[in-house]
Amino acid sequence: MAYRLHVWIHQISPMIWRRLLVRSDSTIADLHYTLQIAFGWSDAHLNLFHIHGQDYGVYHDGGTSFSTDPDQVRLCDFRFRINERFRYEYDFGDGWHHEVRVEARLALDDRRTYPRCIGGNRRAPPEGCGGPLAFMARRDAVPSHVEDLLEDIRDDLAANDIEAVRDRGEDIEALREWLTLDEFDRRGVNRRLKQYATHDDSWMWQ
Repeated sequence: MAYRLHVWIHQISPMIWRRLLVRSDSTIADLHYTLQIAFGWSDAHLNLFHIHGQDYGVYHDGGTSFSTDPDQVRLCDFRFRINERFRYEYDFGDGWHHEVRVEARLALDDRRTYPRCIGGNRRAPPEGCGGPLAFMARRDAVPSHVEDLLEDIRDDLAANDIEAVRDRGEDIEALREWLTLDEFDRRGVNRRLKQYATHDDSWMWQ
C-alpha cells in the first residue's frame, strides 16, 4: 500500500509543508532522502527520525550512530495508525524539526511512481540561517534590506558610478533566495523524486 504523509516544519509561520505519497515498503533511508528532496535540503547535516520511542536515521561521518540499518527498516514495520505522528530532525545545529503525520493508507496506483509530492507550500529556509526564529527574523527584515539596497543603487546611479552598481551584484544575489521563499516547484521536486525512485543518481546533484 501507500501512505499519504503530511509533513511540516515546526515553529515557522506561515507554515512550510509538503504532502507526499510513499510506498509502505519503502525504508527509513528512502523516507530520509524523500524528505531531503521534498524540502530542498542538501543532506549536508545530521538527521534522525524519532518513531515509537526509538531513534532511526542515515549515518553521517562523525554523527549519531543508530542501532538499526536504515536500508532494512521499512515503514510498514511500524504499523502506523491513521493520524499517527512522528518526528524528523535535520541539522541539529539549526534544529529543523519536521512533524510527519500519516493521513491515509491507500492502494498503490500502477500509473504512479513513488514517492511523489502531491502538494506543498513555500520553500524551505536557506540552510545555515540559524534555525526557525532566526529564519523568521531575517525573512521579515528582507523588505527593509531591499529598500536600503535600492537606495544605494539610486545614489550610485545619481553619481554615475556604474562600477559601484555592478559591485552590488553579490548583495542582490544574497537577497534573491529570500525574495523567492513563497515559491514552491512541485514539478521540480517530482522530477528529482522520480530520478531517486529509478536509481538515477543525478537527483543528488541538483
